[in-house]
Amino acid sequence: MQSHLPPSHEHVDMEMVKMEVNLDDIPGEWLGYVMDLLFENGANDVFYTPIYMKKNRPGTLLQLLCSTAKIEKMKEILFTETTTLGIRYYPLTVHRLERIFEQVETEWGNVTVKKGIYAGQVVEWAPEYEECKQMALSHGIPLKKVYDQIRKSANA
Repeated sequence: MQSHLPPSHEHVDMEMVKMEVNLDDIPGEWLGYVMDLLFENGANDVFYTPIYMKKNRPGTLLQLLCSTAKIEKMKEILFTETTTLGIRYYPLTVHRLERIFEQVETEWGNVTVKKGIYAGQVVEWAPEYEECKQMALSHGIPLKKVYDQIRKSANA
């Protein structure tokens, strides 16, 4: 699968859109499938929110972020893979922090930590979840313990 990650330097992206549809008659199993398709075809983010629609019917709000260059592909997926009859989309500006990736050593091995840089300072950081999950599973330890060890090691 081709990577669609934004550049790692701090930047403001003026060519983004937020697309959304209300769904009240779609099987839940389809939602994960649609999310995977949207990501595989260039969506930067996809998320679902429970909502109430006309006549107090429960539904799902599907929202996604993508570049303007991906609008047509996203529309194709939404119209062919969901039960929607209409799509709303809005221009959007996204300010992305600089991102750096560092290795943090733990007693069970190294883990990649992603750091967000703003004005030259680290303002956010998080270990890579999939690496932490694999470490927890392979060593038979709680995921929380892995995260605690990474935090201690990173601050040392």
